[in-house]
Formats: sequence, structure tokens, C-alpha cells
Amino acid sequence: MRIVVPAGGIGGARFLRGLKAALGMDASTGPDQATDHEITVIGNTGDDITLFGLRICPDLDTVMYTLGGGINEEQGWGRIDETFTVKEELAAYGMKPTWFGLGDRDTATHIVRAQMIAAGFPLSAITEALCDRWKPGVRLLPMSDDQVETHIVVEDEQGRRAIHFQEWWIEHRAALPASEIVSVGADTAKPAPGVLGAINDADVVLLPPSNPVVSVGSILGIPGIREALVDKTVVGVSPIIGGAPVRGMADACLTAIGVETSARAVAEHLGSDLLDGWLVDEADAGTEVDGIEVRPRPLYMSDPATTEALARAALDLALELRGDEGR
Repeated sequence: MRIVVPAGGIGGARFLRGLKAALGMDASTGPDQATDHEITVIGNTGDDITLFGLRICPDLDTVMYTLGGGINEEQGWGRIDETFTVKEELAAYGMKPTWFGLGDRDTATHIVRAQMIAAGFPLSAITEALCDRWKPGVRLLPMSDDQVETHIVVEDEQGRRAIHFQEWWIEHRAALPASEIVSVGADTAKPAPGVLGAINDADVVLLPPSNPVVSVGSILGIPGIREALVDKTVVGVSPIIGGAPVRGMADACLTAIGVETSARAVAEHLGSDLLDGWLVDEADAGTEVDGIEVRPRPLYMSDPATTEALARAALDLALELRGDEGR
């Protein structure tokens, strides 16, 4: 089976780990694991930022570390057993910004990426090279090799201005009211090599509970990707439970684009032309969306077993809607 998963950070990475387990592709099966299944991940790069001369790709790295066994499980991001000597030394020199948690182990990844960028390699080739170490068991593709960055238009005592998404998200905790979310460079960006081919060849597409605006939304904003996805059977998992985000500040992002923070509103925002099925939590049982098959089930990915069950439920619904109930 060939599955495409457009994914953001923590929620997307954990869902992918559950999906691999559901397909018998988890690490415990050893080197001869399920060669008859293929998962292609289209990773969000709108969160990417350049700091201290390094190109940082948080969502790509979170997927890579999570599936490769190097993630800080408690945080859901960053490396396990991380130290912050480099960050402390940069602060001692007065280097800004100080709000980004640049870890020592993580810095090595960014240095490799920076060197390969300087040598002229595209992000897709760089990501493949990095994954050669981590062996995530999926094909991880950036949504585009072109630079795309999400910027947030805010207004405070400094006036109306645009700041990078990471500054708004990490330093300000999305507390500055956003009047606009702008995907800089998206309108002229092209899908990375392999992205459209993977979608075209996919049996089903699964949308994990990633941020619908700045993760999934950024991927869908690359010309050609959404258009390719609408021809496929697509099942999504709501990132909203009982009117609140499962984690993070997705509600602030939804408010910025005028979308209600509810499982129904997010599905309507993504559109019935894209979504065939939509999993909502039992707290949102009774949700109906025209043109979309809505099913309630527990959505909290509280442990490996519940995460695997959620991924299996999403896959089963996709196969049912595709007409492969017995597969």
C-alpha cells in the first residue's frame, strides 16, 4: 500500500509513528519490516527559519528524529539528552535572538544542512542525506525546495508589523493578536521533486492532527499540491477536540484567518473537495459536514497503543471510502 501523509510537527510525527506500527513497520519488526507498504511524508517547511547562519527546519527534523528514535519524548521536539552550551555561549556574546532553543545535538544537524546548502544541494537532497543517518522508515520530502516562510502580521506598541512565525509562536506564545498570516514565497514555489509523483501514485492520503493553518495549510498552499490531492481519497484527523486544540495554539491561527475553533469549522475550511473523511473526537460526536463522512472516535494520542489505533482508524476509513474494505 502506498500512503501519502502531509505532516507538520509533533502531531504529524506521532501519528506517523502510530501509522508505521499499524502497518507492521515499527522498528521492533527488524530490518525485514513490511516492504509491501510505502509511506511518503510531505513535510511542512513554512516554519523554517535562518538563525546564526544556520537553516533550521523544525517540522522536517521533528519527523526525522521521532521516527528515527532521537526525539525528546517529553517535549515532542528537539533531541533526547540535549545540552545547550552553544546557546549559552551565543548569549554570552550578546547574540540575538535568545528565545530559540538551539540545542548542541540539534546544532550538528543544522550545520550539516547549512554546509550542503552552501554547496548547492536542494533541500530535498539534503533531507534525504540527513535521513540516511536516522532511517525513519518513510520517504521524507519537503513540500518545496524553494524557500517559503510563514510570517505573522501583528499590531502592538511597536505598530503594525510582520514577524516570523517562530518569533510569534515561541517568544510571544501566539499571544499577540494576528491580523494576517502570510506564506512568503509560496505563490511562486514549486513542489519538491517526487511530491506530485507520490500523490499521483498514492492509494490513500491521510492528514494527521497537525496545525490546519500553518502546517497542513502551508503544504496545501504550494501551487499544484492541493490540486493533486483532490483527486485522491483523503481522510483527516481533527486537531480540535471540544472546541480547543489538542496541543499548541492552533486556535490563535484559526482566529487570525476567521475560522471558528471547532472540528466542524476546520473540516469546512479544508473543504469537501479535499476531504472525503474526517475523524473527530467522541467529545464532538454529532458533528456533520456536508460532503464529508464524519466519524467519532477517541483522538488523544496518549500512548503508543492509542496512537496506533487512531492511525488504523484513519487508514480503515480511507480504504472504506475508496472501496477497499476487505484489503
